Amino acid sequence: MERLKKQMEFIVEVDKVKNIIRQTYLADGNRKENDAEHSWHLALMAVLLKEYSNEEVDLAKVVPMVLIHDLVEIDAGDTYAYDEAGAETKRERETKAADRIFGMLPEDQCKWFRELWEEFEAYETPEAKFAHVLDNCQPLLLNDASNGRSWAEHGVRKSQIYKRNEHTSEGSVEIWEYMKELIDKHIRLGNVIDA
Repeated sequence: MERLKKQMEFIVEVDKVKNIIRQTYLADGNRKENDAEHSWHLALMAVLLKEYSNEEVDLAKVVPMVLIHDLVEIDAGDTYAYDEAGAETKRERETKAADRIFGMLPEDQCKWFRELWEEFEAYETPEAKFAHVLDNCQPLLLNDASNGRSWAEHGVRKSQIYKRNEHTSEGSVEIWEYMKELIDKHIRLGNVIDA
């Protein structure tokens, strides 16, 4: 029962991820999404878009990876993609959060989740590269669907989007090409600054 108790306590604790509000609006522009919605969307995308990964990937690894990748934000908060000051302390805040949150689990599951999270952060394996493609593509798709609302609000520049996505083609050339078309569209519409 001790193992089950730890698992149940973890499940209740990570419910807090539903309260972490991101900067990206839902497709209908009605409100901003939360981390739980974002992670669910990535898991579905992983299943649907697996064929576009540059390399063969194991969905049994990618799906849990994208489901847990933002759990650390329960403690660390969401660092906006283009927040340079926040990025300076992000790793330290998130590592401390990973220690606490994954540490709630039974030892074997703590080790598994922590290794998946570290693998995602390292961006080296085919699964991590594909997971990052999804993590970067999903907000871009929602920005497109909401008429570039978040980009326009934050005065986002093309160079910022390209810097954030400098390795995206390593996970999927095809998805990155699609993303570039959307970025160009929003430059023409005036939602992304061409700089």
